Amino acid sequence: MIALERRGAVAVLTLEHGKASVFDVELCERLIARFSECEAAWCTAVVVTGRGSIFSAGVDLVRVANEGAPYLSRFLPALSDAFEQIFAFPKPLVAAVNGHAIAGGCILACTADWRLMARGAGRIGLPELLVGVAFPPVPLEIVRFAVNQRFAADLMFNGATLEADAAVAAGFVDAAVQPDALLDEAIAAAERMAARPTAAFAITKHQWRAPTLERMREGRRQLDRRIEAIWSSPETLETIRGYIERTFKKPR
Repeated sequence: MIALERRGAVAVLTLEHGKASVFDVELCERLIARFSECEAAWCTAVVVTGRGSIFSAGVDLVRVANEGAPYLSRFLPALSDAFEQIFAFPKPLVAAVNGHAIAGGCILACTADWRLMARGAGRIGLPELLVGVAFPPVPLEIVRFAVNQRFAADLMFNGATLEADAAVAAGFVDAAVQPDALLDEAIAAAERMAARPTAAFAITKHQWRAPTLERMREGRRQLDRRIEAIWSSPETLETIRGYIERTFKKPR
């Protein structure tokens, strides 16, 4: 589901959950477990990447549509818990976006301190509103933190997906690189950040991200139940089914 490979003192976490590493309860729980493992002393930094042409295709919409409200009551808190933990991870984190990073995949990339994306056919973006679902507070605040403020609202409201070089301008990623150099450059970036004094890096990262974490947590207190109700409503589930049918040619 998520492979962990040691490259010296850098942990390389590779998403390999089904064909597209879609987010479900199990992947969220595994992300939490893997990042907890990376708190160990041997690990000085983390690189997160994917397999093949997909980093992550976002939420498992078919499962959401099929299982509805009972599943969402488990999934949405797990999703927010995972993203919040990763965003607050005290060590250097680099995203090596190897291909499509859609919706939740884009959010995962945006949690990182440095983000690289391979040039090619892969696209990154936030089509949540095109799908018909609301942004929970944690993902929304991650976008607000990471993405160029000139483009953030347009990217969220209109759902465009971008190839690597355009994604640099928008702030989804920091650099576009050739596919065969992606992992090596990501590990090198992780090692450069890990060379900083550990305690100084951690407290600086904490201070830099603390206001965003505070907004996340306050937003969760105020809005999580309301957003879960929107996702779980018959209208939203019907909209998701329509999106699945149009996009993936799956019958209802």
